[in-house]
Formats: sequence, structure tokens, C-alpha cells
Amino acid sequence: MTMLCCVLALCTADAPARERPNIVLIISDDQAWTDYGFMGHGLVRTPHLDRLAAASRVFPRGYVPASLCCPSLASILTGRYPHQHRIVSNDPPMPADLRGAARYASPQFREGRERMNSIIAAQPTLPRLLAGSGYVCLQTGKWWQGHYSRGGFTHGMTRGDESRGGRHGDDGLAIGRNTMQPIYDFIADAQRESKPFFVWYAPLLPHQPHNPPDRLLARYRNQSESPHITKYWAMIEWFDETCGQLLDYLDDRKLAENTIVVYVADNGWIQSPDTAAYAARSKQSPYDGGLRTPILVRWPGRVKPVRSAGLASSIDIVPTLLHATGVDLPDGMPGVDLLDDAAVTARDAVFGACFTHDAIDLDVPAAGLRWRWGVVGDWKLIVPNPAREPTGQIELYNVAADPYETQNVAATDAARVASLTRRIDAWWPGR
Repeated sequence: MTMLCCVLALCTADAPARERPNIVLIISDDQAWTDYGFMGHGLVRTPHLDRLAAASRVFPRGYVPASLCCPSLASILTGRYPHQHRIVSNDPPMPADLRGAARYASPQFREGRERMNSIIAAQPTLPRLLAGSGYVCLQTGKWWQGHYSRGGFTHGMTRGDESRGGRHGDDGLAIGRNTMQPIYDFIADAQRESKPFFVWYAPLLPHQPHNPPDRLLARYRNQSESPHITKYWAMIEWFDETCGQLLDYLDDRKLAENTIVVYVADNGWIQSPDTAAYAARSKQSPYDGGLRTPILVRWPGRVKPVRSAGLASSIDIVPTLLHATGVDLPDGMPGVDLLDDAAVTARDAVFGACFTHDAIDLDVPAAGLRWRWGVVGDWKLIVPNPAREPTGQIELYNVAADPYETQNVAATDAARVASLTRRIDAWWPGR
């Protein structure tokens, strides 16, 4: 057993005998895997996340199973793939003739949203499991599934009232952009009650609208000819500042040592230089620009800071935190404990699927399937669904040598295509 493995094994083995750790889960919203100082970006300033990374077990090769906010967040919450928890899209099936505000005001939308909320309410989510073990659990920021209690949170900011902007967060979207106080108040109350706490910090940052403070925008005005790119970069620094405020609060309250901090982005974003929108091959795509994210786990004194070469997925967050807190895992959870060195080393692949923005059938996830994908070792295969992507082609990339997926070598490596296709089919056949 390696020294690192020994350290991790000891941490897990004696966790029940120690004070149960608090948890802070930080989720960036629409940020590319490249856009951090610790990931090598030369212009974007992320000093607070860089500091967090320096004290964490870092997985530079982390992935989310879907490159769209709602299904990705549902996977982070449940530890399951979208086709398993059945939240595969942002919105429910909608009549084709409805546009704009009329869509969200329609009975079809509200009925569909309630069905999606009910799906999550029936899941053994991370906050539901932690609350059942004595934790108090706070929702802030992005939240698609109605009132925060539908996800198992004991406390929260989002009302989930569809008639008052409840589609993806309502009052919760003030966190980070306007205030951090609800988190501070919640933690202070948890301390007074001597209860372990879980915080879901998922601000609408660096997500649009890209309206950063002028003091931050000024740093980047001479760094790019595109005003859209400079705004996006300043938004990232704004998000990083809020992470620093949260981490500093833990330090000031002497809570950092007994608090596990996990970081992940919900999906990628490549800023278009010509418009305020995202560029191709990022959000909603099967490419790493939409799917890849660093994943960080910090637990001072328990987890040695190290940069891991292993593959990681956001579905691993739930089993990692349940193992660390001594809470039993539900049956059939597909992820691994990221603090178990042997499990990380044994894994050679991660998988996922991308679906339509609006669901086709809430009971049949495959109805909206666009692509399945798998990363096996250094290789990534993208398999389009002919029913939704009739002009799509099989794509194969060596993402170690070609991280931006510029050279599709599927036509010249039929054996590898066949091998990876079998691996993806064994994971989920897409029907």
C-alpha cells in the first residue's frame, strides 16, 4: 500500500470516531475546464481557487456526464447518471408553437416542471441522506427542482414558485452576486445548535448575464480585443472572489480543519468572441469544452494535497462525501470514492450522454438522446444518436495528445472505435 493510500485509508477508517465533518460544495456555473490559474490559464485570475487547489486532491481530468445545467446539477445531487435519475434536460416537453415568456407561463410548462420536481423528490439525494443522519443542509444559488425541500435540503433560498421566476433559482440567485450572508447566518446557526452542516453554493456565476463590477472588468480590457471575452474573464474573477469570501469565513470561524470543501463546474463554456453567446463545442455539446471540469477535494489533515492523474466524474461526489461522513450509500450508486486511491487507480473510464434542451418524454430518457460518449484512458469516443443527430458522425480523439479535439481519427482506427463502442454500450445502450 502506498503512503498516500495509507493516509486515505486511515482517514476513512477512523472517521466515525471523530467529529463528523462539515461539507461545503462549490459549483461553478458555465466555466471552461481551462479557465483557472491552477489549470494553466495565463490571463484569468483565480487566486482563491488556486489556493484551494494547492490544498486539495485535484482531479484535472474531471467530467460531468451532461453538458447542460439542470441534468448536470441533478447528477451532482444524486450521484447518478441523467438516464438513471431521469432529469435529462433543462425543461419539460413543450408545445412547438410557444415561444419566450409564453412557454414558461403555460400550463404545460408548469405541469412538466412539477413532474420533474417530483422525480427529484423521490430520489435519495445527498442532502436528504445527510439530513437523515443529523446534518442541517442549505441550498443556495442555482436550483431547478421547485422548493429547496424537494431536494432534501432542510434550509434554503429558492421558493420554486413558477409564477414568480422559480424556473432555476429565484431568490437563491442572489447568492454570490448580491450577498453571502445567508450562508454565514446558516453556518452560525448550525454552530449554535452543534450540528454538522452541508452548504450547496451554486451561484449564477460566471453564468450570464456577464455584468461584472467595473473594477474587475478594467483588469481585462487590454487583454482581449473581444469585449465579450473580457466580460467573461471578469465574471470568473468575480466568482473566484466570492469563493475566497466563503473560504475566509471558514478560516475565521476556525471551521476549515473539520470541513470538506469540494469544487466542480456544472458544465463548460467557451465564450464566443463575436457575440454574448457561447461558442460551438462547449455547452450542450459532447466535447470536453462542455463536459470537462477540474474536481477538487480539500480536507485539511485528512487528505494530502496531490494532483491526480486519474479520471473523475461528478457522480463521484456523493459517494465520496457519504463515505467521509460515515453515511450508508444507497444501492446501485455508480460512482467511486475519490479518496479511495485504489478505486481511482482501478478506474480507466468515465461516461456520459447529452440530450435535447427540452425533454421529449419524461418517462423515456433515450427519447431525447443526442450523443453518448466515453473517455477510456487517453481516448474519447463520441457516438451520435441517428434519431436526433442524423448527420452526426462517430468521433474519436486522443484527448491526452489532442485536448481540444481537433483531429478526429475514427476513420483510421476502426479497431479502437469498435472497442470503445462496446464499452459505451455496456455502460448504457441508449435505449
